[in-house]
Amino acid sequence: MDNILTPKEIVAQLDNYIIGQDDAKKAVAIALYNRYRRMQVPKKLQQEITPKNLMMIGPTGVGKTEIARRLAKVVKAPFVKVEATKFTEVGYVGRDVESMVRDLVDVAVTMEEKEKFDEIRPEVRRDVDKKLVKLLVPGIKKEQRQNNNNMDFMSMLNNLQNSTNLQEAMGGQNNDEDPDSNAEVTDEVRDQRLTVKEQLDKGLLEDREVTIKVEESRKVNPMNDQMAQMGLDMGSMMDSLMPKKMITRTLTVSEARELLIQQESQKRVDHDEIYQSAIERTQNNGIIFIDEFDKIAAGSKKNSGEVSREGVQRDILPIVEGSQINTKYGAVNTDHILFIASGAFAESKPSDLIAELQGRFPIRVELQDLTEADFIQILTKPDNALTKQYVALTRADGIHLTFTKESVEEIAKIAYNLNNTNQNIGARRLATVLEKILADILYEGPDMQMGDITITREYVKEQVGKIADDQDLSRYIL
Repeated sequence: MDNILTPKEIVAQLDNYIIGQDDAKKAVAIALYNRYRRMQVPKKLQQEITPKNLMMIGPTGVGKTEIARRLAKVVKAPFVKVEATKFTEVGYVGRDVESMVRDLVDVAVTMEEKEKFDEIRPEVRRDVDKKLVKLLVPGIKKEQRQNNNNMDFMSMLNNLQNSTNLQEAMGGQNNDEDPDSNAEVTDEVRDQRLTVKEQLDKGLLEDREVTIKVEESRKVNPMNDQMAQMGLDMGSMMDSLMPKKMITRTLTVSEARELLIQQESQKRVDHDEIYQSAIERTQNNGIIFIDEFDKIAAGSKKNSGEVSREGVQRDILPIVEGSQINTKYGAVNTDHILFIASGAFAESKPSDLIAELQGRFPIRVELQDLTEADFIQILTKPDNALTKQYVALTRADGIHLTFTKESVEEIAKIAYNLNNTNQNIGARRLATVLEKILADILYEGPDMQMGDITITREYVKEQVGKIADDQDLSRYIL
């Protein structure tokens, strides 16, 4: 953990996105900071200190998933969300629960790769821009003096001795071939390239098209995931055995640059080091969020076509307790991964879970139903507030959207009442109400220069007031 945040600082970060639920934010902040504390104790004792996993209890739409997701972003930790009900379906038994750990390692590898790529990006970009200049102003092609088919035996033997690429040795194109390898660069070409380089550096050629050769993307093979369960990466094994196929693509300079940077970065980093770092990052900082945890409680009714819910609990138990999971990047120990379970527990209770699993989630936090006042803050306070999102979206059509204080209060009131009269879906109700209110503006916006539009309380009532008051209509529409 590079930038260490105290529990209070973590909560302050979460406050930027999540309204209320102070107990839950405090609990996850403590659990996270305890990881830093663990790293400060003697090595021998570190292995004995395991994370205190959390169970968040509360209705849908009150912020359970958002707290966990934002928490991971704040500390740059690998994070995955899984639905516990996935494992109750026929076919998802036994080893398949381990997929949550494999997915977590995949996220960690992506994070490590990005950080390594960012480190070398300035150097790689300089080299890629040099290549782009050569592609934009190609040299004069030389006459091929002899046909590859007539290549004498000694020449072919020398090529094989000096090359690690069979395709190159046989006279074919090398993946890393310089655009000038079979071309003559005259003084005139050099002068043109100097001019183009200046334009490229100033960003004047970003939309110009250029033709490049890139490696063909690896096709997804469903067998790879099954082999990953045994710790085998079939994709990488096949890549090492089969020559890479090159394809020609015509892209804008900006698109071509990013593609070439990505491709070149892959060649320059040490992937073994990335995989090892990713495994360590997973083991020490990983967070697995298991949603709908109440649906696997024994107290819930079992539907047809489902496997034993208690059986699913027993499959999850060893992973939460701490076990070694084989992945295509290596073995991962789950002893110090933080698990956050979440569920409404409306038809069951935490005590319906098997005793061993209950003991692995010692911290229980109950999230409260959202009030009308909470809805007002949710609409205006967070950095990603819904009203701010719609203001930004409509600006794309040249519309300057404004919500009055009274309109926000009316929207909050309608959403709160709907949650009380219909099923309580928490803050998600706000999105439903706002979409209905702004439907005409969003539909007509691209075709009309509306300019400034102010959403008033009267407009809100006009759009959704009658529907909200009619319980039969509100059940279907809002």
